[in-house]
Order: sequence, then structure tokens, then C-alpha cells
Amino acid sequence: MSEAKSTRNAGDPWSDSDVQELRELAGENTPTGLIGLKLGRTEDAVRDRARELGLSLAPANRPPYGDMS
Repeated sequence: MSEAKSTRNAGDPWSDSDVQELRELAGENTPTGLIGLKLGRTEDAVRDRARELGLSLAPANRPPYGDMS
């Protein structure tokens, strides 16, 4: 299965707004692949930056995207 990769920002430094959006998306339990697409980064780049910032991308025990009821 082919994995979609967005690399429009590949190799560019992370801006403060990129980091803020990463923090918000991670806090909302957004899947890593979707975070990468939204930020124009590969999943590996998202994981690496999250690790540098001390953010967890592990799925929380709740559905993604908030309450779906």
C-alpha cells in the first residue's frame, strides 16, 4: 500500500505557527499522517519534532476528532 506524503515544507525549519499547530493537533488526538498532511511534512518529520518537543502522538483512549456522538 502506498503512503501519501506531503513534503511541501520538507527541509524547511519549523516556524512557531507550525509548532503551535502541531501541539494543537496532537492534543486533539489527530492521527500522525493527517498532521503531516496539514503541515506539509512527512510522518517521520512530525514524529521527530514531536519527540523533540516532548509531545506524545500515542493515541489517547478516546476517538479522534473529539466527541462524535
